Amino acid sequence: MGTLQSYALSLARIVAGFTFSLHGFQKLFGFFGGMGHGARAHFFSQMWLAGTLECFGGLLILLGLFTRPVAFLLCGEMAVAFFRAHFPHGFWPITNGGELAVLYCFIFLYLMTAGAGPLSLDRIIRKK
Repeated sequence: MGTLQSYALSLARIVAGFTFSLHGFQKLFGFFGGMGHGARAHFFSQMWLAGTLECFGGLLILLGLFTRPVAFLLCGEMAVAFFRAHFPHGFWPITNGGELAVLYCFIFLYLMTAGAGPLSLDRIIRKK
């Protein structure tokens, strides 16, 4: 992989992990307006599980730590989110509100296959 391309992969991973983790902070802690007027997910609910995966999985993706297995889990979470929450409202993501779920699903699918890139804790650990 070319040098600039590998650094672009790291940058894309960092941005995706950061923005994805914000969805978890909304669900778990009510940050950024929460799930409507600062509401938080109930402990051990499906929304709590999603928030936990998004918050901590997003942070692991941001750091580039355990990138491939975490990206696999998050890709699956986003596929489930699309088919459970969005698909019942129509096929097209633009009309059913599922664009982010689809984009994140395929971003994580890519990260699962491409890895974390050079700016990652995975790279530091692998070099030891």
